[in-house]
Amino acid sequence: MNIREHDIDGEPPSADIRAGEYVLGVLDEAERRETGERIARDPAFARLVAEWEARLAGLLDGIDPADVPPHLWPRIRSQLGWSPVVQARRGFWQDINTWRAATALATAAAIAAIAIGRIQAPAPAPAPPVASVPPDTAPTAPADRTGTPLPVTILAQDDGATAWLASVDASAGTVLMVPVPHPGDPDGRVPELWLIPEGESPRSLGLIATDRSHTVSVPARLQDELTRGSLLAVTLEPSGGAPAGAPTGPIIAKGEVLTL
Repeated sequence: MNIREHDIDGEPPSADIRAGEYVLGVLDEAERRETGERIARDPAFARLVAEWEARLAGLLDGIDPADVPPHLWPRIRSQLGWSPVVQARRGFWQDINTWRAATALATAAAIAAIAIGRIQAPAPAPAPPVASVPPDTAPTAPADRTGTPLPVTILAQDDGATAWLASVDASAGTVLMVPVPHPGDPDGRVPELWLIPEGESPRSLGLIATDRSHTVSVPARLQDELTRGSLLAVTLEPSGGAPAGAPTGPIIAKGEVLTL
């Protein structure tokens, strides 16, 4: 059951609600694929997804690891009105190794209920806005020098889960990287970003962060390769980066470059 089934007016879910459904992992396979395509073509919607992911990531900070009994997941699914055995494709927020405890799942369900209430309940009287982040760090839709919104490239893992969002500004020679919060590598390796022109070998763009958005400057000699058909890929490398200028670790995320 996804959030939009609670829309009492029978209308399609709003962009904000659909972004929340995507992050919570309650969409079926077709809906998730459709939503992923929307992220790629709609920078404003991609920003909503990133905001939901950042908002929910903070919930993990106060949760201590715990072993979950094998019978608990079917029991929780039954209490939520779901089938105890049929499972949708698991995304990042449904991974039991990420949530680690039933408390986290209950928190996610509560957040979904809050989002539903925003549809059903009358709009409250306007109140003075409260900034959740400082104005100079609040997320904004990526745009080029002229203010034109940039396409969003999804760098996905092998299971289809989003690991990073990337916006390529070919005219400025930059790549804005927005990570989806996820655990670091247990072996201490770090993510390195690669540009792979069609039919050519990978070119390193340097190490990237997993806990904050940041802009990667592309060397002038590689800026002409920031075109459709090229790939962006992330591998796990030693702490100082790939030692010989070529990837040595596994590819953990990849996506085709999208440009204006």
